[in-house]
Amino acid sequence: MSNLKAIKRESTSSGSNNKLRSEGFIPAILYGGKEENQNISIEKKYIKTLINSDTFLSKVLELDVNGKKEKVIPRDVSYNVVSEEPIHIDFMRIVAGKKIILEIPVKFINSELSPGLKRGGVLNIVRRKVELRCPAENIPTELIVDLEGLDIGTSIKISSINLPENVTPTIQGRDFVIATVAAPTVVKEPEKPAEATEDEAADGAEATTTEGTEKTTSDGDKTDGEKSKEEDKSSSDKK
Repeated sequence: MSNLKAIKRESTSSGSNNKLRSEGFIPAILYGGKEENQNISIEKKYIKTLINSDTFLSKVLELDVNGKKEKVIPRDVSYNVVSEEPIHIDFMRIVAGKKIILEIPVKFINSELSPGLKRGGVLNIVRRKVELRCPAENIPTELIVDLEGLDIGTSIKISSINLPENVTPTIQGRDFVIATVAAPTVVKEPEKPAEATEDEAADGAEATTTEGTEKTTSDGDKTDGEKSKEEDKSSSDKK
């Protein structure tokens, strides 16, 4: 479990929040349970790596607010539309006995041990996250799918994933698909249009005709230059 230090913030105005951000902090709010909502801030350098992970919104953290430690889970992160830097985080207190609905990321392992993938098959991922109803004290950070031994045509369904105790999918009544090992896709080159083929044939015929004409001229008929020479010679003899 990751530990984070937070500081209470008294002001929630835009000016004070912008000042915090310029100093390297991210404004946040802590809510849930029987206690009042609390405005806090967290130093960006301590949380930025966590925010960039796929499991951040399903990860249980221990938040130390001015010396008081609480188990929390991130519920939302707001980003600057231009810089894409995090500008606000919502944290929810974890209350024992309560259930939380979360989207848990799916992680695929042992792809190199799948006969289907070795033979050129493709892992077709249908769901990268699965929405689960989890007890607050038993939240999985990710769901593991083992691809070892899976051949082409295999469907990986939610029933094949080992869920923690008392954790259930929000989709009930059907064994939905998480991923499949599909056959390799063969891409055929498009055939040339008939018009293009006819044009090429016409160009070929024209080239053959031209070549034949040139050959006849060189082998049979005399050129204009040769005719001119003969005419000059004839005139000279007459003289």
